[in-house]
Amino acid sequence: MLSFREFEAGPDPFGRKFQVLFKWLQTAISMRGADTVDVKFILTDENGGRSEKTIALPHASLLDLSRETGRTMDDPWCARLAVLHLLHVVETGEDSEKDLVTVLPADLKRYAGELARADESETHAR
Repeated sequence: MLSFREFEAGPDPFGRKFQVLFKWLQTAISMRGADTVDVKFILTDENGGRSEKTIALPHASLLDLSRETGRTMDDPWCARLAVLHLLHVVETGEDSEKDLVTVLPADLKRYAGELARADESETHAR
Protein backbone atom coordinates (compact mmCIF):
# COMPACT_ATOMS: atom_id res chain seq x y z
CA MET A 1 0.00 0.00 0.00
CA LEU A 2 1.02 3.52 -0.74
CA SER A 3 2.75 5.15 2.21
CA PHE A 4 0.57 7.73 3.92
CA ARG A 5 3.59 9.70 5.17
CA GLU A 6 5.04 10.77 1.81
CA PHE A 7 3.70 10.10 -1.67
CA GLU A 8 2.97 11.57 -5.08
CA ALA A 9 -0.51 12.64 -6.18
CA GLY A 10 -1.81 13.52 -9.60
CA PRO A 11 -1.90 14.52 -12.22
CA ASP A 12 -4.75 16.90 -11.45
CA PRO A 13 -7.12 18.08 -14.22
CA PHE A 14 -4.46 20.64 -15.25
CA GLY A 15 -1.68 18.05 -15.53
CA ARG A 16 0.12 19.02 -12.31
CA LYS A 17 1.65 16.48 -9.96
CA PHE A 18 2.18 17.01 -6.25
CA GLN A 19 4.56 15.72 -3.63
CA VAL A 20 2.47 15.13 -0.51
CA LEU A 21 3.62 15.01 3.10
CA PHE A 22 1.52 13.83 6.02
CA LYS A 23 1.50 16.56 8.68
CA TRP A 24 -0.78 15.29 11.47
CA LEU A 25 -3.85 13.34 12.48
CA GLN A 26 -6.05 14.36 15.37
CA THR A 27 -9.57 14.20 16.69
CA ALA A 28 -11.30 17.38 15.60
CA ILE A 29 -13.40 17.71 18.75
CA SER A 30 -10.33 19.22 20.34
CA MET A 31 -9.71 21.58 17.39
CA ARG A 32 -13.03 22.73 16.01
CA GLY A 33 -15.75 20.96 17.96
CA ALA A 34 -16.45 18.51 15.12
CA ASP A 35 -16.91 14.78 15.54
CA THR A 36 -14.30 13.85 12.94
CA VAL A 37 -10.79 12.54 12.68
CA ASP A 38 -8.85 15.19 10.76
CA VAL A 39 -5.81 14.26 8.68
CA LYS A 40 -3.69 17.12 7.37
CA PHE A 41 -1.39 16.99 4.36
CA ILE A 42 0.99 19.48 2.76
CA LEU A 43 1.02 19.44 -1.05
CA THR A 44 3.89 20.87 -3.07
CA ASP A 45 3.44 21.20 -6.81
CA GLU A 46 6.14 20.81 -9.44
CA ASN A 47 6.85 24.58 -9.36
CA GLY A 48 7.27 24.67 -5.57
CA GLY A 49 3.81 26.04 -4.81
CA ARG A 50 2.49 24.81 -1.46
CA SER A 51 -1.02 24.18 -0.23
CA GLU A 52 -2.56 22.32 2.68
CA LYS A 53 -5.55 19.99 2.74
CA THR A 54 -7.26 18.58 5.77
CA ILE A 55 -9.38 15.50 5.15
CA ALA A 56 -12.14 15.13 7.76
CA LEU A 57 -13.33 11.57 8.41
CA PRO A 58 -16.68 11.41 10.26
CA HIS A 59 -16.11 9.53 13.51
CA ALA A 60 -19.51 7.79 13.53
CA SER A 61 -18.90 6.46 10.01
CA LEU A 62 -15.45 5.23 11.00
CA LEU A 63 -16.93 3.37 13.99
CA ASP A 64 -19.61 1.80 11.77
CA LEU A 65 -17.00 0.68 9.22
CA SER A 66 -14.77 -0.68 11.94
CA ARG A 67 -17.63 -2.80 13.28
CA GLU A 68 -18.75 -3.93 9.80
CA THR A 69 -15.28 -4.92 8.66
CA GLY A 70 -13.85 -6.15 11.93
CA ARG A 71 -10.95 -3.74 11.34
CA THR A 72 -9.57 -1.91 14.35
CA MET A 73 -9.96 1.83 14.03
CA ASP A 74 -6.41 3.08 14.43
CA ASP A 75 -4.33 6.00 13.19
CA PRO A 76 -2.72 4.22 10.21
CA TRP A 77 -6.11 3.03 8.91
CA CYS A 78 -7.58 6.53 9.22
CA ALA A 79 -4.54 8.08 7.51
CA ARG A 80 -4.74 5.58 4.65
CA LEU A 81 -8.45 6.29 4.18
CA ALA A 82 -7.65 10.00 4.06
CA VAL A 83 -4.92 9.40 1.45
CA LEU A 84 -7.42 7.71 -0.84
CA HIS A 85 -9.78 10.68 -0.60
CA LEU A 86 -6.97 13.18 -1.09
CA LEU A 87 -5.91 11.31 -4.25
CA HIS A 88 -9.54 11.52 -5.44
CA VAL A 89 -9.64 15.27 -4.74
CA VAL A 90 -6.39 15.89 -6.63
CA GLU A 91 -7.17 13.66 -9.62
CA THR A 92 -10.75 14.87 -10.14
CA GLY A 93 -10.45 18.49 -8.97
CA GLU A 94 -13.54 17.89 -6.82
CA ASP A 95 -13.44 20.13 -3.71
CA SER A 96 -9.94 21.25 -4.75
CA GLU A 97 -10.74 24.83 -3.72
CA LYS A 98 -11.37 23.74 -0.13
CA ASP A 99 -8.76 23.51 2.60
CA LEU A 100 -11.04 21.27 4.70
CA VAL A 101 -12.77 18.40 2.91
CA THR A 102 -15.24 16.09 4.69
CA VAL A 103 -15.52 12.56 3.31
CA LEU A 104 -19.01 11.20 2.71
CA PRO A 105 -19.89 7.90 4.46
CA ALA A 106 -20.40 6.09 1.13
CA ASP A 107 -16.94 7.17 -0.02
CA LEU A 108 -15.40 6.02 3.27
CA LYS A 109 -17.01 2.63 2.82
CA ARG A 110 -15.62 2.35 -0.72
CA TYR A 111 -12.13 3.35 0.47
CA ALA A 112 -12.27 0.82 3.33
CA GLY A 113 -13.08 -1.88 0.76
CA GLU A 114 -10.14 -0.79 -1.40
CA LEU A 115 -7.79 -0.94 1.58
CA ALA A 116 -9.06 -4.37 2.61
CA ARG A 117 -8.51 -5.71 -0.92
CA ALA A 118 -5.03 -4.16 -1.10
CA ASP A 119 -4.08 -5.61 2.29
CA GLU A 120 -5.39 -9.02 1.26
CA SER A 121 -3.42 -8.93 -2.02
CA GLU A 122 -0.27 -7.93 -0.16
CA THR A 123 -0.73 -10.76 2.34
CA HIS A 124 -1.22 -13.33 -0.43
CA ALA A 125 1.84 -12.02 -2.29
CA ARG A 126 4.08 -12.78 0.69
